[in-house]
Amino acid sequence: MTGGFYLCFRMKKVAFYTLGCKLNFSETSSISRLCEEKGFKKVEFSDTPDVFVINTCSVTENADKKCRKIVREAKKISPNSFITIIGCYAQLKPKEISEIPDVDAVLGAAEKFQLFDHLQDFTKGGVFASDIKEAKSYNASYSISDRTRTFLKVQDGCNYGCAFCTIPLARGKSRSDTIANIVKQAQEIGKTEVKEIVLTGVNIGDFGIQEGKRKEKFIDLIKELDEVEGINRFRISSIEPNLLTNEIIEFVAQSKKIAPHFHIPLQSGSDTILKKMNRRYLKERYVSRIEKIKRVMPHCCIGVDLITGFPGETEEEFLKTYSFLNELDISYLHIFTYSERPNTVALEMDGIVSKVVRNDRSKMLRTLSEKKRRYFYKFHMGETYTVLFEEDVEDGLMHGFTENYIRVAAKYDPLLINELKPVRLQSINQSGHVDVEEVETECAEH
Repeated sequence: MTGGFYLCFRMKKVAFYTLGCKLNFSETSSISRLCEEKGFKKVEFSDTPDVFVINTCSVTENADKKCRKIVREAKKISPNSFITIIGCYAQLKPKEISEIPDVDAVLGAAEKFQLFDHLQDFTKGGVFASDIKEAKSYNASYSISDRTRTFLKVQDGCNYGCAFCTIPLARGKSRSDTIANIVKQAQEIGKTEVKEIVLTGVNIGDFGIQEGKRKEKFIDLIKELDEVEGINRFRISSIEPNLLTNEIIEFVAQSKKIAPHFHIPLQSGSDTILKKMNRRYLKERYVSRIEKIKRVMPHCCIGVDLITGFPGETEEEFLKTYSFLNELDISYLHIFTYSERPNTVALEMDGIVSKVVRNDRSKMLRTLSEKKRRYFYKFHMGETYTVLFEEDVEDGLMHGFTENYIRVAAKYDPLLINELKPVRLQSINQSGHVDVEEVETECAEH
């Protein structure tokens, strides 16, 4: 690369904004490093950047609207800036995005990591979004914006065909990095201040597909990561119930570093709705996974994804879901209110649920989630766990998470930031977090 190329960028400032999932955050971070390697200076969104890169999500209708709003705000901050849109929304609706006032370039799934190949000198843009079938390559990514933890991408794309989901259309088929490469990245991260790595992907239980063929397994990946030096914790972000095997559960139960915390999508507690959604399991399979986890790890935190208001979800079917969750030994819920997405099977289904009813059901489930979380926290009062303290400070208190994802609060002490400390859980405070006994800092290592 010529020196002149670098000269043209070295004084330019670039800012990033990320919508959506942890996977998007890991990719934004990696793309930002590419920009810095080319001579750009990474700055905050408000620091009059020359270039904005907005990484989008399209899981819900609101994510599309947020993209438009961010573009407007970017132009207010820096009227002469160059605005580039990447991510899932960019792949699904490139023409629609290109018609948003002030958008200069749109890059699809196969193009976003080739930012400089397509945009050249950033003086003119265009739409670069090939058919999703062209998104075959795997681009390694991890975030480095937080010294406490990082999101490490291990898998991309999805071969499932859930009736409500556009992710396969936005990210392509399932593909993965190799175990050797991921371990190498984890070792690199281990040389930094980061204490915890969150493993991310679209469908990480499907890990191991390379060049269209299954070559490795997720269980072998976590076994290798368990031996990586310099990292204290690995956390699995989300794993499908049909891919969460007994072998994985049993390994996590005796692991040195894999956190006792599973986030397991359910989407509905009605077999009728699960079949309409084209999910790859029914309630019986889901229950067996929860029971297995709790047998070998009674302290394990279990999060659940839910979609409310899916077509055909009558009051009876919703109450089946509510009753099912109420009786299930889980720790919290992550609730999505169903929204219609173009090019999905669900869009053509009968039995549309009104938005008012969808929202009412979501509120009921959020209340249930808080009940579940408080019960899970209360169950562990008086016990001792290890907390990784963060820089998050509010009203003189700092926060952090135990290995089993209990959020604790302690009196602010700068010596505790990014430290792993054993604490005794004392009581649940008004904010719903757990107060702990005074934490010793005399022996903190730096």
